[in-house]
Amino acid sequence: MSPRWAKDAANAATRAYAVRTAEQRHLPDFLIVGTKRGGTTSLWNYLVQHPLVMPMYPESREIKSPWYFYVNYAKGDDWYRSHFATEGHLDKLEQKYGVRPLTGEACPYYMYYPPVAQRVLDRMPNTKIIISLRDPVKRAYSHYWERVDAGTEPLTFDDALAAEADRLRGEHEKMAADPYYYSSAHDFHTYRDRGVYRPQVERWLELFPRENILVIAAEDLYKDERATFSRVVDFLGLPGFELPVAKRHNYIPAPPMNPETKAELTEFYRPHNQELFRLLDTTFPWDS
Repeated sequence: MSPRWAKDAANAATRAYAVRTAEQRHLPDFLIVGTKRGGTTSLWNYLVQHPLVMPMYPESREIKSPWYFYVNYAKGDDWYRSHFATEGHLDKLEQKYGVRPLTGEACPYYMYYPPVAQRVLDRMPNTKIIISLRDPVKRAYSHYWERVDAGTEPLTFDDALAAEADRLRGEHEKMAADPYYYSSAHDFHTYRDRGVYRPQVERWLELFPRENILVIAAEDLYKDERATFSRVVDFLGLPGFELPVAKRHNYIPAPPMNPETKAELTEFYRPHNQELFRLLDTTFPWDS
């Protein structure tokens, strides 16, 4: 119920304190890097229910990411560290539970924005990477309705797909030329391209040990939250924990997709999905 100015002042004071204590803070042990509209928010909220997974600092803000490795990259590492628990706090919890707690964050743009994997490797080479992939047809449509809901998409879905190339024209060149350039078009309006998963996943596989990367299907998370949660907990090396609340987050209802559009997207993604399956030596429960 506090006014906006009061919240902003409190947030600024908290962040300033956290930056001053940045050297005492623990960089992430894990990252959930994508995909957008692929269950990353739900998975993050499940994980922070585990007593050995630390929420971001301050806990009262309930954020899942500071968006550091792209739009806030110029703020520097002290600012990034300020979002995580102190080593002292982790020490106390380790004494209590007998296991070292973990810190992390979740940002679905990290997988898609090309420079992020190298930036993460340069700072946190031992971090574990979690990738949640969703049927790219459903992902694209869900992404579109998220943008409509946010008020940043005035076009119909079909028109937005047709406009994607024009919206992206020149953006990759700007991103390559300026390490601090942020492209809202690349982030918000890449409905089709964002579902071409292989090159995105491959960037991480080329830089990080395979045993440090877990790739899951969002459909498995939606079907059985607790089983998928347990799989992720095992991957992180944490003791088992019974998930108390498995509420799906960020669900946005949408009307049925135009059948012709759905058929076209299904055929478009089919060869890309096959390339992904060959890369990972597995398949996912997608019609395409």
